[in-house]
Amino acid sequence: MARDEINAFLGSGTDYQGKLNFQGAVRIDGNFNGEVESEGTLVVGREAKVEGVLRVGQLVLSGRVTGEVYASEKAVLHKTANLQGNLVTPTLVVEEGAVLEGRVTMSSGSSSAVEKETEEIS
Repeated sequence: MARDEINAFLGSGTDYQGKLNFQGAVRIDGNFNGEVESEGTLVVGREAKVEGVLRVGQLVLSGRVTGEVYASEKAVLHKTANLQGNLVTPTLVVEEGAVLEGRVTMSSGSSSAVEKETEEIS
């Protein structure tokens, strides 16, 4: 994903807390603690640390996420990714070297199945 496709950029060396809602794509390279909600793409950079509940269309993970992840379209874990928690997604791509500790639930691509799983885990 090209940098000019990113709508917002939360830079490295910064800490954020709260709730993040967005359209399009957002990249986090700093620390974020809270909730993320979007039908768009969340890119978590190599040095980023994100903690909380993520409900996004797509997750592209190179850093660390701790918590619950609901990706209604796809989750991509690059080789430097570290996901500690539960993941619900219809499509999962994991590069060699990525760490995933938790429960993975893959549906047949139906967003209603992801919503049902969200209710069960919450």
